[in-house]
Formats: sequence, C-alpha cells, structure tokens
Amino acid sequence: MNASEVSANVRDHGKVIDRQKNRVQCNYCAKMMSGFSRLRYHLGCVKGDVAPCGEVPENVKELIKTKLLELKRGSLGKEVGNLEFPDLPWKRKLYPTPSVIEHRKLQTTQKAGSDCKKDVQKDRVSDNGVTKDVPLPNGRNGSQVVDHKEREDSSSRQAKKCIGRFFYELGADLSVAMSPGFQRLITATVGCGQIGYKLPSCQDLKGWILKEEVKEMQQYVKDVRNSWASTGCSILLDGWMDEKGRNLINVLVDCPKGTIYIRSYDLSASIADVDVLQFIIEEIIEEVGIENVVQIIAYSISDCMEAAGQRLTEKFRTVFWTVSASHCIELMLEKIGMMDPTRGILDKAKTITKFVHSHATVLQLMRNYTSSYNLVKPSKIKWAKPFLTLENILSEKDNLQNMFVSAGWNSLIWSSREEGKRVAALVVDPDFWTGAGMVLKATIPLVRVLNWINGGDKSQMGYIYDTMDQAKEAIAKEFKHKKSQYMPFWEVIDEIWNKHLYSPLHSTGYYLNPHFFYSSDFHCDAEVASGMLCCIVRMVPDLHVQDLIGLQLDHYLLAEGAFAQGSAFDQRTNIPPVLWWSRYGLQHPEFQRFATRILSQTCDGASRYELKKSLAEKLLIKGRNPIEQQRLSDLTFLHYNLHLQSFNSRLNTDIVLEEIDPMDEWIVEEANQILSQNSDSAWMDLDCEDATINEDLVHGKGPSGIQPKVETWF
Repeated sequence: MNASEVSANVRDHGKVIDRQKNRVQCNYCAKMMSGFSRLRYHLGCVKGDVAPCGEVPENVKELIKTKLLELKRGSLGKEVGNLEFPDLPWKRKLYPTPSVIEHRKLQTTQKAGSDCKKDVQKDRVSDNGVTKDVPLPNGRNGSQVVDHKEREDSSSRQAKKCIGRFFYELGADLSVAMSPGFQRLITATVGCGQIGYKLPSCQDLKGWILKEEVKEMQQYVKDVRNSWASTGCSILLDGWMDEKGRNLINVLVDCPKGTIYIRSYDLSASIADVDVLQFIIEEIIEEVGIENVVQIIAYSISDCMEAAGQRLTEKFRTVFWTVSASHCIELMLEKIGMMDPTRGILDKAKTITKFVHSHATVLQLMRNYTSSYNLVKPSKIKWAKPFLTLENILSEKDNLQNMFVSAGWNSLIWSSREEGKRVAALVVDPDFWTGAGMVLKATIPLVRVLNWINGGDKSQMGYIYDTMDQAKEAIAKEFKHKKSQYMPFWEVIDEIWNKHLYSPLHSTGYYLNPHFFYSSDFHCDAEVASGMLCCIVRMVPDLHVQDLIGLQLDHYLLAEGAFAQGSAFDQRTNIPPVLWWSRYGLQHPEFQRFATRILSQTCDGASRYELKKSLAEKLLIKGRNPIEQQRLSDLTFLHYNLHLQSFNSRLNTDIVLEEIDPMDEWIVEEANQILSQNSDSAWMDLDCEDATINEDLVHGKGPSGIQPKVETWF
C-alpha cells in the first residue's frame, strides 16, 4: 500500500496486545482498549464508550468515521424498514415543533400477486410561512435521521455557501437570512415544484460557512502575496472621518495579481502625530516585506501625512512616496473651480439645474426638449461633477434655449415668476455660454484623465507621465496657445504635480514603455533622465547589478538583441508594457526585473475601490466580546477581499454614476418652500420613464473632443 493510500480496515491502525482478554492498542497514541470495535470509535473520534484519539491523522479519522457511520446507517435502515405500522406517532425528539404542520397522507399501495408495499412520503412542515421538508422514517429514507452535516449532499452544501458568500460580499446583516421575505425570495428562485430546499441558518453563516469561506480567501491572499517577490507591490492608504468624529484608515496592498485588504486602524487619538503614523506604516512595510514594497500611495496632502512620507523614504531608500493620482487631479479641478471666473460660471449653471430639477413640470418639459434625462451628471469624483454637468448643459444649449421660448414654457406658472424669468434670461445670455466654453477648455482634459485612471486598465505607471503632459498640451491647444489664457491653469496643475503627485517612478515608467520610447516624439528631458537614474540607484542597492542594468540599458536604447526582433517591434503598441518586457527582456534578466517591478505598479489610491466603510467603523469599536470581535474581524477580512477580488471584473468603471443623490447641492434649493409652492403632481410620473445616462461626453464625444492618448487592451 502506498504512503498516500489509507486503509479502511481498522485492524491496520491497531495491534492485538492480549488475544485472551481481547486487548488492542492504537498505533497512533498507544492507548489500550477492549476490541477493534472500540478502536473504530476511538480512531473516528465518535462519541461512545472510549475517548477519541488525539494523534490520529485527519484523513484516517475521516475515513474510519465515514465507515462507522455507514455501518450505523445500514443497521438503522433495517430496523426502521421493518416497521409494520407507519401511522404510529413519532417520538417527540424526532418531531419538530412548527407553528403549522401539513401532513401528506401516507399512501399504501398493493400490487396484485405481490406482497404489500408501503409508499411513505415526507411530511411538510410550514414554519413562519416557509415550507421545509421533514423526513419520515421508512425503509428507503431511514438514513436521513443521522447527523445533519453528514446527510447533506454536495450540491446543497455548495448552495448554502453561495448564499453565505452573497451576504459576505454584500456586507449585509446575517440575520436577514432568517427573515420570511428572504426565505420566500429563495423559495421562488429555486423554482416551482422543488420543495424542501433548506436555507443556511444564522449559525451556519456565522459558523462552518464563514470558516470555509475565510479559509478559501486566505489561500487566495497567500497566492497574491507570493507574487510580490517578482512584481513588487504598492501599499495603498485610505483614510476618512466617521460620524463619530473618528479618524480611521484602511490599508490595502496592490499588485498585478490582485489587491488585498490588510487591516484597519483608528488614529483618532493621534491624528496629527507624525510618529504614530510613521510607526503604523513601518509596521505594514515590515509585514509586507521591505524587499517587496515599491511605493506607498497616500490619500491626503496634509502636513502630517507629508512629513511621515518624507521620514519613511529617508529610512527606506528603496520605497517611494506619492499621493493618489485621482485625488491630486481632483485637487486641480477644485482649485480651478474656485478661481473667480470659473466659480461664477458654475454658480450660474447650478442656478439652472436647481430650478429645473426642483419643479416637476419644468423637469418634464426639459426632458421633452432635450436628449438628457437629467441635466446634472452625478460622479463618484466630487469635483468632476460640476464640469461634467456644465458640459452636459453646453451640449443641450440649443434645446434649452428653444425650451425657454416655447409655448409650453409660457404656459407654466413658473414662466411668470421672478425665479423663472431669471433662469430663462440666463439661458439665452451669450456671455454665460461663452464662459462655459472657456471653463470646459481648461477642465475637460483633466476629467478625461480622471476617467482613464478610474477605468479597469491597471497599466498606469507606463502612461501617467505622458498622459498628464498631453492634458496640459490639450488645454494650451484649446486656448490657441495664448499663454495669457492657459498659463493660470498650467500653474495650478504644475503646483500639485510637482509638490504631491510626481514620483521618479512616473518618468521612469514613461522611459520603460516601448510604446513611447521607440516613437518619434519621445522626449528624454532632464526630469526623465534624472528619474531613471534615481530609480536605478534607489531600487537596486547592489552596485554590481546596477552596472549590469547600465550595460543592458544600452541594448534597449539601440533596440539590439531580442529588443530588435520583428515581434518585439510589432508588439510595442499592442500589448501592456509589462507583458512586453516579460516576453522580450529575457536576455537581460536584471533590467527586465527592474522594469517589471516599476511597470507593475498602479498610480491610483484605495478610494477607487469604494470599500464599505461601515464594517471597519464597527470593527474598530472597543469593548466587544473577544469571540465576537474575532468573528467580526473575519467578516471584515472576507467582505473587503471579496469586494476587491471582484472589482476588476466589473464592466462599468466610469466616474459617471447613474443615480443622483436626492440631497445633491446641484438639485436642492430651499426644499421646504418648494414643497409648499409646487402644487402640481407631475413629479409622480417623472421616474417612470427609462433613464439613460449620456456617457458620450465623458468619453470625448461631447462639445470638447479632448482626450488623452492612452492604450487599452481587451
């Protein structure tokens, strides 16, 4: 018998010590007992007249236990099958106590010329309006009265795990599974004619299902961790203030294999303490492994965060510090939005949207005249929304102007009121439309970059440097290269880029991207050259390896060896840069590893994943029972990592949202007065139509055709 095979014969796992007294000894713990029958219970760890074995291998225990239960089921089946009176009442310990019991009649059929055969069906128990199956004892189904877990078939068990995963991924209250409404939903989903499907109990969801799902997720996390050695990784920080005023942080780690959740922290007691923040991040670096960390991406430009970043990069020379690209671009948009001319145009646009969306009849009229279901374009990025909305308004300029001079408008009571007259005058004011166009020339290129960053493509490091340059050039082009007009916006962009966003990794990623490096317009200025040198010196401490990279760099520069192959030339623009290096950098392993670790990193922070903050907030409440705290920790770990695991498979990663927040400042205006004045009931029919979000504008098909040159692969 091979070492991998396990014998089901109990005699192979024990030996006879005294034949006269029938004494046998366990091969694993050396315990003595009477006969092999007791040894079987001992090895299977089944409760009986003998203590379970603590040394028996798991596979042996399960095999012996299974065989033992099969013997018990066979014996029980024979005993139950011999019952001649199936109508006898059950023992109370075998019968449930439901609120409603529906008995199916026990049918006895007799065939001519044959013995009497009994056809005993199952009783159905309706508890809280939900039908469940209860097995009645008979010759066929007697085995179903054994342990619940043992009698479940694999499909039923898998179905329960799927329900559990649904709750874990949603981050929902597990007690919802016990609600009659959810149970009716599952019963209806299972389909007509199928009865007896058993939902997982709340204890199942907190017990064996949670345990198995956590175990599977731990294996996934382990697989992701194992990839860090080759690709490197980025530590992502995500901070916020909850309703209780606590300052909390989630820590994620990102790499091409996937993004995983590490843990959460409460920094409320030391929010401005650089030492505490530095200590926490150092703890994460040590856990991830300093040899694996390429960069840390912060969520804030606060003085404390910046100081911690400076200390960490001085202590860990191989690690770079930057701020989330989407956050920095949002800061650029915010600063531009606060400039006097821009703010004035946005205020006028907000006046239009508030008026239209505050009055049902006006909103309905607008929808009749325009192709937009709503004027407001909600976005997951706060400061993208004003400019997306303004772009949408500009695209509907002619339709809006026609609407406010139409007979339909003049028939409304709002056309004769001061508020309505003011908005109507604004819509036909040429200065407003001219100003709106100027604002969009300066901001839409940045909105395009935001949309790209938040997209599904993770090959950002090789493109962010060139994409930001293109955004600036697009702004200059829109202003016909008149320096006096575009320079105020360039200054805002450069200030945030230089102080917070730029990292030597960005310019080095540009250099290592064959799509740009071998193009005719590649420009290696001082920033690109110094960035490349900085990354080599800091990321490769070994001087000998640095020299090798320098020699191999010449081959890349001259397109020699594998870099000169026809396929390498053809694929420069067709595949992601990191994949190109994996295929054509094999002759230069040191340079290949250096390029792979840089091009494998993201530029964006943790906010793009939109993690559910309430779980971390609940987890960080003190004073909970240790067992419950561990269970909540498992639920948080599982929920966040399930969410991150499925994030990249989502089809819609646009920054445009489908639903408008009913309390959004772009649609809410003196709600109490509006409710008292608006006596029409047209609002009840407004949401009955199909809503179609016009996403062409954010993809470069609106009035401004500006769009960064980025590559995507499918």
